[in-house]
Amino acid sequence: MSTPDKPKLLSSGNPQIPKGDGNEPVQAYISAMPEWKTDIGRRIDDIVGQVFPDVRKAVKWNTPLYGKDDGWFLAMYCYKKYVQITFMQGTSLTPVPPVSSKTQGTRYLNIHEDDALDEPQLTDWIKQAIGLPGVKL
Repeated sequence: MSTPDKPKLLSSGNPQIPKGDGNEPVQAYISAMPEWKTDIGRRIDDIVGQVFPDVRKAVKWNTPLYGKDDGWFLAMYCYKKYVQITFMQGTSLTPVPPVSSKTQGTRYLNIHEDDALDEPQLTDWIKQAIGLPGVKL
């Protein structure tokens, strides 16, 4: 349920955040993530910022995107039971992130409430993703 200070949640469990460029809409999205998901969102955002301080951020289609000059390399989406990290060029990462996609090249990491976030692996994937061509959306 939404409250006056929280954005509406879509039926998937994802916060409905207005489209925007920069850190502010991404932080609004993270703050609107329900329950335990906010902490995961903050941690993912922190890791990306530590690995790549010049990261470009935006929210499009109710999805935070992380990129560089040539396009996007990572996205985050909130579902009712998990947070999904999207690696735009995931099939080029080693090891390949565990969840396949119908979109060519894309792979996912789904984080459930009781899952431990493997920060060293996530950090390594982000470092690898930054070195690959970005994806235009």
